[in-house]
Amino acid sequence: MYEVKRLNINYKTLEEFQRFREFGLEELSMKEDLEANIVENDSESPFYGIYDNDFLIARMSLYKIDGKYDRYFEPAQDYYELWKLEVLPDYRGKDYGTALVNHAKSFGAPIKTNSRCRADQFWLKMGFTPVKYNPMRDRGENPYVWLPEGVGLQD
Repeated sequence: MYEVKRLNINYKTLEEFQRFREFGLEELSMKEDLEANIVENDSESPFYGIYDNDFLIARMSLYKIDGKYDRYFEPAQDYYELWKLEVLPDYRGKDYGTALVNHAKSFGAPIKTNSRCRADQFWLKMGFTPVKYNPMRDRGENPYVWLPEGVGLQD
């Protein structure tokens, strides 16, 4: 099985992220996020990853959003926004992305994400539901949500 690790915010992680930039779309690059938050070995990193030996092969960012900003879930509550899930090309199709999403679900809070790069089928397979597009709330995004037991959607 794969071990999902919280990534440190440091220069080693920044170097590892540069490998992904070669393979993903510009919007998937977490390098800028990391540079903006760099503090040597910050334990509150929003970044998670999976290693094959000492080589970072899959990553995501997971941001906790305060309930006062919740425009998706009923009752309104703290939730996670999953961004920039990416697996290096040679490692795709081996459930690394699934392991990262399951790790996010393990926190037990609702999750919002946006489907990018024609990943709709992946999010559906992971138990996420597309939400009805609201132009004032979603502003061009394609949101999908995961609802733990006892949580519904706002109208």
